[in-house]
Amino acid sequence: MKKFKKSFVTVLTSAMLMTSLAACGGSSVNNANTGNTGDGAATGDSMYSAKFENGKYVEPVSITTVFPITTNMKFKNGENIENNVHTKWAKETLGIDIKYLWTVSEQNNAYATKLRLMLSSGQEMPDIIAFRGDIKLINDLIDSGQFADAGELFDKYASDAYKEAMAQDPTAWNPYIRDGVRMGIPILENAYNNDPVMYIREDWLKKLNLKAPETLDELETVMEAFTNGDPDGNGKKDTIALSIGFKNNLNTWMSDTGWVFGMFGAMPNQWNVGSDGKLVYGSTQPEMKPGLLKLQEWMKKGYISKESGLYDEVKATEAFTAGKAGIIVGPYWMTGWPLSDLKSNVPGAEYKPYPLPAGPDGKVGRHGTPISSGAVLINKKMKHKDAFFVYQNYLFDNWANPDGEGPFANGFAEGYDYAIGPNGEIYGEQDSDKIPGGWVDAIRYTLTFDGAIIPYLRINGLAKLANGEQPSTPYEESLAKAIPEQMQAAKIIVDQKDAVMMEMFTGKPTPTQVSRGDMLSKLEKEVQNKIIYGQSSIDEFDSFVEKYNSSGGIKIAEEVNEWYESVK
Repeated sequence: MKKFKKSFVTVLTSAMLMTSLAACGGSSVNNANTGNTGDGAATGDSMYSAKFENGKYVEPVSITTVFPITTNMKFKNGENIENNVHTKWAKETLGIDIKYLWTVSEQNNAYATKLRLMLSSGQEMPDIIAFRGDIKLINDLIDSGQFADAGELFDKYASDAYKEAMAQDPTAWNPYIRDGVRMGIPILENAYNNDPVMYIREDWLKKLNLKAPETLDELETVMEAFTNGDPDGNGKKDTIALSIGFKNNLNTWMSDTGWVFGMFGAMPNQWNVGSDGKLVYGSTQPEMKPGLLKLQEWMKKGYISKESGLYDEVKATEAFTAGKAGIIVGPYWMTGWPLSDLKSNVPGAEYKPYPLPAGPDGKVGRHGTPISSGAVLINKKMKHKDAFFVYQNYLFDNWANPDGEGPFANGFAEGYDYAIGPNGEIYGEQDSDKIPGGWVDAIRYTLTFDGAIIPYLRINGLAKLANGEQPSTPYEESLAKAIPEQMQAAKIIVDQKDAVMMEMFTGKPTPTQVSRGDMLSKLEKEVQNKIIYGQSSIDEFDSFVEKYNSSGGIKIAEEVNEWYESVK
């Protein structure tokens, strides 16, 4: 068997920049109605809209689409998104001619803006639209009436591997269901991708003769020492214990504070299941109060920066990577970025991932990560609707979990994300200078941005390796190249999976959310910041809840729970 040598760093970088990355996966094909070609697709008039032989359309069929050019997308050899190694692969391998009606640089949400302009001006939509982000826009597109029953098409055309990946969390369909009809195909991401672990300066623990905290009391002992015990040894009081940023939300993807509230049984900025089995908005739960008081106390004591309310998720990491903060909470992939900067900035610095600590009653709570961040919509007027599935099936069957011998054994395209040396050695991202023209992550050109992802494949593989087990697949062999801290962080994520508090409302925004949501969000942030900064007493929280409910919160809860009952 040809050894699978795809660069792990390639995969890692994709995860860091997109918070989702192309893991790699395949399975048997969908043989419904017809004979199996052995190429991940069936043959026969009942399955295909054009003559199909040997895994491809005999005469190329077209797919029209639109596309955002993201900042991490690079091109070489004079290529662009309309004409590149990916579009050539689709045409030569599958007989699919991808045509772009327009492309746009994804700066300042330009992709979403242009789609909205298409909607408002009544322009005809392309065959498919793939979109990640604003769920309201996806739902507005669905509500335009221009798109087909995607679930029916998925059931008919998707391969076994594609269906098995989707079946790992069937609730991924929920945001796109209309009257029981699945109108959009979820774009799958890696499971647990933004679930948090706690990273602690290991060298500071050793210097101050401290142990890693398992409880809130132990955490505060460490925080006191990290703030006032001169852990960096420079004779100055210039360190903080915990680096956080809540400019956008308290419960966020990096530099997170959601876990603070999780210790008391709350999770802000999302809908949680209440004691009566109904959904309740986390930021209004009474369990929020001890978490807000705790952050207020930490700010008074200097454990967290007084600038935390001005920091976004990335800005808040700078104190840790500069060697001025001892603790930060965020995803398992932070070990690659931005935490790798710590050792560059502070020679001799060490850090390790640890489980989130338990609160006074033994509770541990963290936010969860949905396995889908967007959807593919298929135009009712698309002539060759099966073509999208021929395309995506091939990627799920061959890219998502390669067997080491298939077309993606070393990467997506030779000369782009890998090169083969004179003695058969495989060069990847870490050897960019050995790839003519440099390393380019060509999988980013694909219609769904990351090729194909099997949600639990990556995190479970890393956890398995962290447990000391040997890799048993080519994909696991690639994961074995991960740095030990990342494997350990992934293991912690899996080990603490019972602490996950998922966002329970995944439907389209309710009417009252649309009309009152911005005002209520502003009200929420204002009171949270005032309490944390000590400008208001905790009693202000109760007044906030009353105002929130009377200003539309009660109606939103009714609408959200009506949806919840419909999907339970």
